[in-house]
Amino acid sequence: MPTTSDQDAKVEPRAAMSKTPEKRSKTPEKRRAEEEEEEVEEEELLPVAVSSLALEGSSDSEESLFSGLEESGSDSEEDDEDEEEEGVPGSAVDPDGGNTQVTVEEGEERGMTEKERALLKDKTDEYDHDSSDEEDIRNTVGNIPMEWYKDFPHIGYDLDGKKILKPIRNKDELDEFLDKMENPEYWRTVPDKQTGSEIVLTDDQVDLVHRLQRGQFGDVNFNQYQPTVEFFSGEVMIHPVTNRPEDKRSFIPSLIEKAKVSKLVHAIKMGWIRPRRSKAERDEEAGRYYDLWASEDPNAILGRHKMHVPAPKLRLPGHEESYNPPPEYLLSEEERLAWEQLDPEDRKTTYLPRKFSCLRAVPSYSRFIHERFERCLDLYLCPRQRKMRVNVNPEDLIPKLPKPKDLQPFPTTQSLVYRGHTGLIRSISVSPTGQWLLSGSDDGTVRFWEVVSSRCVKTVQVGGAVRSVAWNPNPAVCLVAVAVGCDVLLLCPSLGDRLLIGSTEQLLSSYLPPEEKGEELVVWTTTEGEEHSQGVRLRLTHPKAVQQVVWHCKGDYLSSVMPQPSSHLQVLVHQVSRRRSQNPFRRSKGLVQCVSFHPLRPYFFVATQRSVRVYNLIKQEMTKKLQANSKWISSMAVHPAGDNVICGSYDCRLAWFDLDLSTKPYKMLRHHKKAVRGVAYHASYPLFASASDDGSVIVCHGTVYNDLLQNPLIVPVKVLRGHTVTNDLGVLDVTFHPSQPWLFSCGADATIRLFT
Repeated sequence: MPTTSDQDAKVEPRAAMSKTPEKRSKTPEKRRAEEEEEEVEEEELLPVAVSSLALEGSSDSEESLFSGLEESGSDSEEDDEDEEEEGVPGSAVDPDGGNTQVTVEEGEERGMTEKERALLKDKTDEYDHDSSDEEDIRNTVGNIPMEWYKDFPHIGYDLDGKKILKPIRNKDELDEFLDKMENPEYWRTVPDKQTGSEIVLTDDQVDLVHRLQRGQFGDVNFNQYQPTVEFFSGEVMIHPVTNRPEDKRSFIPSLIEKAKVSKLVHAIKMGWIRPRRSKAERDEEAGRYYDLWASEDPNAILGRHKMHVPAPKLRLPGHEESYNPPPEYLLSEEERLAWEQLDPEDRKTTYLPRKFSCLRAVPSYSRFIHERFERCLDLYLCPRQRKMRVNVNPEDLIPKLPKPKDLQPFPTTQSLVYRGHTGLIRSISVSPTGQWLLSGSDDGTVRFWEVVSSRCVKTVQVGGAVRSVAWNPNPAVCLVAVAVGCDVLLLCPSLGDRLLIGSTEQLLSSYLPPEEKGEELVVWTTTEGEEHSQGVRLRLTHPKAVQQVVWHCKGDYLSSVMPQPSSHLQVLVHQVSRRRSQNPFRRSKGLVQCVSFHPLRPYFFVATQRSVRVYNLIKQEMTKKLQANSKWISSMAVHPAGDNVICGSYDCRLAWFDLDLSTKPYKMLRHHKKAVRGVAYHASYPLFASASDDGSVIVCHGTVYNDLLQNPLIVPVKVLRGHTVTNDLGVLDVTFHPSQPWLFSCGADATIRLFT
């Protein structure tokens, strides 16, 4: 029966080894007292040790096969096999309960079974050949603050997921002090936060800590004073462009390459890419020859090809090529001389028909090789392609438009010419009733005409070139606006019904000036004397020259245009009944060319050089910006329904805008050869007209549908001529009669013409 000390020496050999240095340093009396205490503890622990040893034999070898502890070491299977062959001692369990050292050879001598010998091989001591620096018990909680386990009895989990219990610490401060004074290894003992145990540092580790504290390098062998390497010297050396490490993308397969590979795989699957042919197949194909002269089989591969063009066939030989041709094919002496005098390219045949007595007397053909060679060149050098000819009826390309006869009525013939002005007439306007016509000219006069008789009923001298005239569209008021220089004159022509004239005079005279007068943009003055007798009632003096005047459909508001670059006073709106003027825009975007009121809604159209802006007068904001796609807009007209706008420009274009459709032109008409000066819509008929410097007026039919899905129908129906071009200026303005399909035009030839 082994003694207690022997048992303990075999159960805990490592613990005993770790305690030996501690015992050496103690005095003999203390050492003897501690040995007695340990013997008492070992007697108490003996039953536990024996039972654990009995279990160890059955479980430890099996667990070591699967536990990660042995795999994490650096030893290999080959080392295990070599050591087993050499007979490394393994710990086996004695049936009596004693733990004895038994080698594999001794086990064979005792007659062990195969299973016991296998267990004995697996039970070789792993610490004899373990080169791992890791602890047996490894904490698997990772890199986390260990304070989290402060209030728990365990400190983490091992590889099997079992809790690692904290070591029982029952030392008080006195024991700690005594241990510090008596234990020579205390100064190099540090706690391990991962396992809660204490680790004694080796001499090498202590030296490493000292070196780091002194600010030296951790590696002893590192020479910090080694000679420097001169990377840049006077020698010309080839350097890499960059020395940075490889990008991550160089290790990851490219998505572009992946897409290319998938395309290639798909092409191979579909048969678009054929695999590389073997050498035998290539040699076999190289040995094939094609007979250029053979009659091609329509069922062959080439014949079945859709775009294949067969080789041109030679003309069959005729009678003139016979060795004994009929007499009519033989040439006379004159014909032979004429044939010889012709150039070879002009001759009908390349040979002269000759007669021989027999076939044996026919000599060899001198041009045979030459003709055969040219035939070969024709066959394989001349490109042959099949051209697809599309047979299109030219009439099908013309859009299906209704005939002009079906679109009547529209003005077709010149009926009247109004003569009297001596200068070019820039602007005309018709009264709301259609009975009177108003015109303004550069000769400084405004003339009123009777439409049906072309008689001038009144002439008013205004003292300057008239830029624009406009008749008030309200049929209850007889009032005219005339733009002369920096003034806008309001005239009462006193034409027509006396009640109408009386109501107009009452409207102008009933104005009461306000008590407080603010700062006025425009000076309103009432005329007297000769001007008043001529019909001028009010004079509106502007700060700059006025280019255009236009009325609102109700007849109370009037707008004037003063185009000045980089000026915020380009458009003014005047109210006649209250005699006040206002500037609707803080600043103008671009050079304003012309303006127009919407016929139904409170919208205001302002045309600059390249675009048309649509403003909502109630909300005081811009709602749309129409891009005219032209260089310089000259004139503008709004459809009576208000959903369509036409713009003429100096680059010979007429743009039709559908406001419900887009901000870009629905149609761009290029019918004129020169600049478009004026455009106009008819109030009731689906007609619009454009006047140009080429002396012509083009009338177009323009039907607008209420259905939003149907686009407007635009058909040019008539070109009206009659004006003569004077000083490169043709027709300057056009306007329609309010009720009849009649058109008025005025031009640089100082005439007004009526087309009906």
